[in-house]
Amino acid sequence: MKAAIVSEFKRQLEIKEVPKPTLGYGEVLVKMEACGVCHTDLHAAHGDWPIKPKLPLIPGHEGVGIVTELGEGVKSLKIGDRVGIPWLFSACGECEYCLSGRETLCTKQQNGGYSVDGGYAEYCKAPADYVARIPEGLDPVEVAPILCAGVTTYKALKVSEAKPGDWVAIYGIGGLGHIALQYAKAMGFNVVAVDIHDEKLELAKELGADFTVNGMKVDPAAAIQDKVGGVQAAVSVAVTKKAFEQAYQSVKRGGTLVVVGLPHDELPIPIFDTVLNGVTVKGSIVGTRKDMQEALDFAARGKVRSQIETAPLDAINDVFDKMESGKINGRIVLTMN
Repeated sequence: MKAAIVSEFKRQLEIKEVPKPTLGYGEVLVKMEACGVCHTDLHAAHGDWPIKPKLPLIPGHEGVGIVTELGEGVKSLKIGDRVGIPWLFSACGECEYCLSGRETLCTKQQNGGYSVDGGYAEYCKAPADYVARIPEGLDPVEVAPILCAGVTTYKALKVSEAKPGDWVAIYGIGGLGHIALQYAKAMGFNVVAVDIHDEKLELAKELGADFTVNGMKVDPAAAIQDKVGGVQAAVSVAVTKKAFEQAYQSVKRGGTLVVVGLPHDELPIPIFDTVLNGVTVKGSIVGTRKDMQEALDFAARGKVRSQIETAPLDAINDVFDKMESGKINGRIVLTMN
């Protein structure tokens, strides 16, 4: 089968012929139709994070395809089912986190396209218990980003504990942020969209943002405090330290900053202001299988839709170049046909 492979960090991916995966107990083989390109894939290819991915690596954790083969013991799926290969590839199922509905904190979890091979290939194998069941009627290319960008931002909004009618701010209207904005509106929030590119703010307006701020032209925290008195929750999916600092400053007393993006820098938290104002700072990473089910249901009901471009698998290095230069408006999805 054809696959895009990271053989060495900070090098271009190689398009190569590799053996089709063989199944173990409880696994399914999926013929990939599409796979979204996430900024995490770029971090994996560069080896940016303290915990390094395996090498060689087939990236991709927004893969959608059709089950073509069942391993021994699989009873929950059948051949022909459409499923997704997500970031939460598997977890132990036995630790305190798994047993309390917090499986994304499991220390023994495997991550698709990082610690195990993912969806930048014609075929991918995965544990039947952890693939995402794709609702009928959803286009595989359009739904692919929901498997990471969707479930990640939906979970971030859930843990913010904002209520319908509250103001929330989304910092970074890119691949994650434009989907976060739609979830926020569908959940009944008033939304401030913050970015440094006017074309992304125009997209935010089209998607229903109630208020937009260009962080290169004005101080977004000051603008938000002045216009709405601060937000109950700020979700930062941007990858710059400055955006996180501004997101913190835009939160009202008793509000919450939800940290999602992963810039290289540390986030300085002012202890006095945090204590005096009762501000909560939370980290949020992807979502559980239940979160995934809920996130996909929003998409199935037409409440959330990814803004996508498509590209063939062979073009992955060009896609990464566009991502590094900030030239992607929405999400790019690789197609395997």
